[in-house]
Amino acid sequence: MNSGSIALAERPASGIGFFEKWLSVWIALCIAAGIALGSAMPGLFQLLAGLEYASVNLIVAVLIWGMVYPMMVNVDFTSLRHIGNRPKGLVITLVVNWLIKPFTMAALGVLFFEVLFAGIIAPADAQQYIAGLILLGAAPCTAMVFVWSQLTRGDATYTLVQVSLNDVIMVFAFAPIVALLLGVTDIDVPWQTLILSVALYVVIPLIAGASTRRWLTGRVKRGETGEVAVARFTNRVKPLSVVALLATVVLLFGFQGHVILDRPALIALIAVPLLIQSYGIFAVAYGAAYLWRVPFNVAAPCALIGTSNFFELAVAVAISLFGLNSGAALTTVIGVLVEVPVMLSLVAFANRTRGLFQQHSESPVSLP
Repeated sequence: MNSGSIALAERPASGIGFFEKWLSVWIALCIAAGIALGSAMPGLFQLLAGLEYASVNLIVAVLIWGMVYPMMVNVDFTSLRHIGNRPKGLVITLVVNWLIKPFTMAALGVLFFEVLFAGIIAPADAQQYIAGLILLGAAPCTAMVFVWSQLTRGDATYTLVQVSLNDVIMVFAFAPIVALLLGVTDIDVPWQTLILSVALYVVIPLIAGASTRRWLTGRVKRGETGEVAVARFTNRVKPLSVVALLATVVLLFGFQGHVILDRPALIALIAVPLLIQSYGIFAVAYGAAYLWRVPFNVAAPCALIGTSNFFELAVAVAISLFGLNSGAALTTVIGVLVEVPVMLSLVAFANRTRGLFQQHSESPVSLP
């Protein structure tokens, strides 16, 4: 692999940022802070909730852009020319992300909130929680996948190809899949808001990220590659992404604090289908990779990519479609809290089972 293919390939697992390593802890602290602030200053949060245009809360929009933009700079669309190299892992990821995961998440949401939890969850609330689950299931991960790939010593260039192709597909497939599944669960779909959300939180950040990447690679210093310049820039702006995420969590739980205080068991109920989905999807993808003789440095990242979610997009669209105080928005934020420890447990499992893939080997993908 070219030494400048992607800087993440050369950083050890210990180089993962302090905030990323303990993300679930910071999110839990921000949840507590949001609930406390929402209870202490309800007037302030009502004022912030009113700052919206065309069903888009302006404060949250700025925070979401702060989360998404740094990760979009990492997306290299020139890597798409390599989608034909070692297609097995790519096929597994795409099938899981777009043909399995959204539909199993919707099915689990209906099973738990319309059947198993029907006696303890009001029907209107159940529909909101199902909508939040659907948004999480239909949004494949874009940023944290590099962390999961790094922790399993995955082929970082191959991960980059997967992320780039996923983002291209997401531009066109996210809105139709969400609309289809929301319609199946009898939730009215405001198409205008949904399309606007995709434009705001996928298309515009992608364009901004691609433009920044092109600018950075065009003014590299002597003796370095464009990818080194991109990695240096993204390392500088990464704290912005983490701060924006944590601020969003504080805001959302400030709006939702009364619900959590009144019904503390609700988080556990919402977490149940999320946990089943995560471990189930990983089992499908990892098992398929093993049976198809995919090498470990591709098998582990492709299973982890299929399991994790683009929770920043899910949060933003939930707010746009259903509002800051909605059960859908609450569900997407709980998805963040659940995902990080789950993914770390799956990383540990993958590393422990690395030996099962020793006989599976292929030549690495390389970018020019």
